Amino acid sequence: MLDKAKVMTAAEAVSVINSNDRVFIQGGAVVPKQLIQAMVKRHHELRNVRLYHILTMGTTEETAPYTLPGMEKSFIHHAFFVGKNTRRAMNDGRAYYMPVFLSEVSDYFDKEKLDVAFLQISPPDSRGYCSLGLSVDITRSGYKNAKTVIAEINPNVPRTQGYSFIHLDEINKVVEVDYPLFEAPRSEPNDVQKKIGKHIAELIPDEACLQVGIGTIPDATLSLLENHKNLNVHSELISDGIMELVEKGVITNTTKTLNVGKVVTGIVMGSKDLYDWTHNNPILEMRPSSYTNDIFNISRNDNVIAINQALSIDFKGQVAADSIGRKFYSGIGGQVDFIRGAARSKGGKPIIALPSTAKVKGKLVSRITPFLEQGGGVVTSEGDVHYVVTEYGVAMLHHRGMGERAKQLIRIAHPAFREELEKTARSSGFKLD
Repeated sequence: MLDKAKVMTAAEAVSVINSNDRVFIQGGAVVPKQLIQAMVKRHHELRNVRLYHILTMGTTEETAPYTLPGMEKSFIHHAFFVGKNTRRAMNDGRAYYMPVFLSEVSDYFDKEKLDVAFLQISPPDSRGYCSLGLSVDITRSGYKNAKTVIAEINPNVPRTQGYSFIHLDEINKVVEVDYPLFEAPRSEPNDVQKKIGKHIAELIPDEACLQVGIGTIPDATLSLLENHKNLNVHSELISDGIMELVEKGVITNTTKTLNVGKVVTGIVMGSKDLYDWTHNNPILEMRPSSYTNDIFNISRNDNVIAINQALSIDFKGQVAADSIGRKFYSGIGGQVDFIRGAARSKGGKPIIALPSTAKVKGKLVSRITPFLEQGGGVVTSEGDVHYVVTEYGVAMLHHRGMGERAKQLIRIAHPAFREELEKTARSSGFKLD
């Protein structure tokens, strides 16, 4: 039973926050919106409150008002991953990006500690245990290292299994809410994304252990795996496509060597149907990112297929995935964790996927470039890259020299750019013959 002395309004709960405090905010689809709104209403009396989270979903007004112009003196946002609702503030200098491997964020909290943690969790059971629901990832270390834990308790948060439980005794203040969770819209893959998905699907054997993200390329890939047998999942995030393959008997998790029989993940993001499916589902095991993204844990499964996306790649094989030139776009996330974990897995395949082109100010440009744009960050190094997939095919860069790498990448570039890319490669000293 809830201790009524702990139950209060959001405004009362956030009164504990002082200037210069460090505040963790649970992310994904379970962003504690009322607590955020109440905190922001105090902006005139707060200074230098530092906020930490990964991806938060929803509209800017609901989830990231602390990054709006005029809030700079009150709130300093430190992002481990740059989302759509913080991207402009990041590039305008009103927020800060911290490039940290997702597997290591918990270590940061262990060392730096926090003053307050904002959560959105399920109602308690008869023993007083609530569930962190759809976001365990860095949330466990966030609240474990906070002096004060404030939780919105929402009946719409599913009760997920695994390392997702928090007891009422660990919570200092409770705000009872009832609003629907954010749902990630699902769009139909276009022809380019379907072709990329087909190439990736052909690299996936039966009994593979999958790591996929969210988006149209992962959706396109998963939709082509219905004839595969005994697939497994160990991933930092899952969405509707994983649920559908489980229900069709394609994903069985019976051929894993770690957490046999379980879909292992730290984040769930998708539709309400997916969230309903996770509720009290024993096949799902939620784990913190320090576990899911640990390279050793990933590699303990055989045939790990890690599918990650890029913004661009150069002839050396350097992958830009968090920025476009000097402009921050997303983050390191778990890309390197899983690229390296899959490389160490017996039969594993680390895959980088990207469309061959992008439109910049209405102009078509090649994502395969001789050199990364000035100021662009390298997320995955040339030494870590194995498979690169575009709609035009698959390039294998691992154990290949610079000239062969350039040649392989030009082969899967858009035809409109191949001649120019080859000319630049030769003039830049890449030996293609």
